[in-house]
Amino acid sequence: MNRDDMILISVDDHIIEPPDMFVNHLPAKYKDDAPQLVHREDGTDVWKFRDTVIPNAALNAVAGRPKTEYGMEPQGLDEIRPGCYDVHERVKDMNAGGILGSMNFPSFPGFAARLFATEDPDFSMALVRAYNDWHIDEWCGQYPGRFIPMALPAIWDPQLCADEVRRVAAKGCHSLTFTENPAALGYPSFHNEHWDPLWKALTDTGTILNVHIGSSGRLTIPSVDGPPDVMITLQPMNIVSAAADLLWSRVIKEFPTIKIALSEGGTGWIPYFLERVDRTFEMHATWTLQDFGGRLPSEVFRDHFLTCFISDPLGVRLRHDIGIDNICWEADYPHSDSMWPNAPEELHEVLTKYDVSDGDINKMTHENAIRWYQFDPFAHVPREQATVGALRAASPGHDVSIQSRSHRVIAPEEKLEGFRQRARAATARAAQ
Repeated sequence: MNRDDMILISVDDHIIEPPDMFVNHLPAKYKDDAPQLVHREDGTDVWKFRDTVIPNAALNAVAGRPKTEYGMEPQGLDEIRPGCYDVHERVKDMNAGGILGSMNFPSFPGFAARLFATEDPDFSMALVRAYNDWHIDEWCGQYPGRFIPMALPAIWDPQLCADEVRRVAAKGCHSLTFTENPAALGYPSFHNEHWDPLWKALTDTGTILNVHIGSSGRLTIPSVDGPPDVMITLQPMNIVSAAADLLWSRVIKEFPTIKIALSEGGTGWIPYFLERVDRTFEMHATWTLQDFGGRLPSEVFRDHFLTCFISDPLGVRLRHDIGIDNICWEADYPHSDSMWPNAPEELHEVLTKYDVSDGDINKMTHENAIRWYQFDPFAHVPREQATVGALRAASPGHDVSIQSRSHRVIAPEEKLEGFRQRARAATARAAQ
């Protein structure tokens, strides 16, 4: 397949929320207590909610910036591409990058929205509903066919969470962001019946549970004194634990139509994982009492789990060992792993290297995403206008050059020390 003929839908991108997101959707009685974007004297912008301050780390929004500006230090909105927080600019960036559709995970509330769990359940739900309505109606709604809407959960109450899943499904949203380890956030594990109302709502509405790497809020580092490279290398590893936890759980057996996406987890590890779960079943099912109705765990995995990759040459090569119907592509805009604006070039190079058929390309680049998320972009964008080449032609002159945007140059040594300080603080909080 020619590069310009590909149709790309990304199932993992991110929003840097704009300061006015609560204006149109939060009841007036709560507006004074709502999260606020605060501009600080050092030029950075942070979200402040009561006693909690959430900075926008540089790695979260480095699209179009030189690698010398990567790091974990806070930054201001004027240091990042407007496409990170302005939906009109985002669509221009998508066009210039040849990307038809995008599903956007939240940033400052966290992937599981635990930030919104307050002592007042009505206020908490108002925050979740306001965020979801802003995301569905304003962010996604302004450009039909370009975004797969995603909802935040009310993670502190499974019944309220189930009710919200049903509410947003009626608005056309069939994607829920969640944590890969609820127990790490102080909630019951996936194995607990506590979550049954949520599982039922998901299956009743055909909504996908998206467990994103890092969504338990813990840094995956063996030692707080180690280099950040260790954390970055191990980031996808939590998703392996989540996959095992859910595959062996009662959830899969008692809710046989549930669908789970392993977001930003990569794919190269999956063939070994599937071999390992089958071996575990063969050797231990007699005493662990696992029963998949005469099927192997690897077969059951393919019924329930969606995986995604950015380039992942090994995963592309082993795509049929994974399951060609279980793989989607992601862009990860505007995070540091993103290939934007050259994703079509880099992806096409990998697909060509392994002589991937047009049918397999179509499944991984857009058809699987359309099927899993009940998303129909072609109802709004004609197929001939949805290709990489057509989208780029629709955005002539849009500047995608690499530009320095930081207010100040930060020495690598200072960045490393800042990372270690944050790692120590996170470890101390987790130990409490």
